Amino acid sequence: MTAHQSTTPFGRRPLSLAMVAARAVAEAGPKEALADKWKVLDNLREAKTALGISDRALSVLNALLTFHQDTTLQLGSDLIVFPSNKALTFRANGMSPATLRRHLAALVQAGLVIRRDSPNGKRYARRGEGGAIEQAFGFDLSPLVARAAEFESLADQARAERKARYLLREEITVLRRDISKTIAVALEEDLPGPWADLSARFDALNEAPPRSAEPPALEAIASDLRALWSEVDNTLKSQLKPTNMSVYESHSERHYQNSKPNILLDSEQGLQRRLEETSAPEPEARKSPTRAFSLTLVLQACPDIAMYTKGGQGISTWRELVTAAGVVRGALGISPSAWEDACAVMGEEDAAIVVAAMLQRSEMIVSAGGYLRNLTERAREGKFSVGPMVMALLRVQAGKEPRRA
Repeated sequence: MTAHQSTTPFGRRPLSLAMVAARAVAEAGPKEALADKWKVLDNLREAKTALGISDRALSVLNALLTFHQDTTLQLGSDLIVFPSNKALTFRANGMSPATLRRHLAALVQAGLVIRRDSPNGKRYARRGEGGAIEQAFGFDLSPLVARAAEFESLADQARAERKARYLLREEITVLRRDISKTIAVALEEDLPGPWADLSARFDALNEAPPRSAEPPALEAIASDLRALWSEVDNTLKSQLKPTNMSVYESHSERHYQNSKPNILLDSEQGLQRRLEETSAPEPEARKSPTRAFSLTLVLQACPDIAMYTKGGQGISTWRELVTAAGVVRGALGISPSAWEDACAVMGEEDAAIVVAAMLQRSEMIVSAGGYLRNLTERAREGKFSVGPMVMALLRVQAGKEPRRA
């Protein structure tokens, strides 16, 4: 026998340190301590990894709890349940006897319940006059009450870690998408800069993290992507500075027939002419797929739409941009049918970009509804994409920045 084990008075089952500790905690706990058994079980489900408990073992514990009539358990009261193997197997969804015994042992070993054995090892209750239980032999649920605060703390930690993993994975996904799309735009537009090197570095970081990755590993990946995104973003911004506009304008003439920053309408009479100038690509450009722009790039071009979010908190996801565009749609007087048609033809994200661009230059538009319907028809015919619109507005925003001395 090792120092970590002892035996019951009947010499049958060894007691682990967890089992001994569970008994000590249950006996030392305040008699007025209360716990909602189902809340405790929910916390155990959250903290199962920290406690080393399986889902199957928790399903057995769930079955045990159903044999205690009260929802609120109190230390010092009768907390021993004594179901037969047949009844327990039935409430454990027909689990085999061998599996049931294994998971009951796991609950005891983890110190979640205490085994109170009868002289013959059977589970039963001895009743006195009036049918009141005088003594019971079975599984004592006292540790669930005595350790309820501990389980809640472990559950809170598990929830915090799960949330951290979710947020980090979400951030990694957004960073990878924004970096990829920005580099693709820069290479397609042939912007000056170390884009090939940045692309190679991104390829080295573009492997998806494993599903089992813990927050520290995810944070390391996110940190590398944040640093790369900062370089990509700064490199792009440096090419959109006013000092670079003349070079970029001459380059853009190879892609767009109109390099003027005012891409939206100033009158109904100029509608068709402006549309043809700003959105009709060269014949060879029609063969190219629609350009993908990162959300960051769109918000740099159309910053005003950020004011139309709940509480003015800004936009951090494409879904938030689409939601804000729905609000702006009403403010600009665009009918629901025109907005729905644009979403159906262009896709929600591109339609939201168009509305954001219209808001940015709203003083130039007489009829926002007519303008959006016209663009929708051109998109339906494959004669319009948001690329020229975004790039032109980026040049406008860059031109508003104060020149450095």
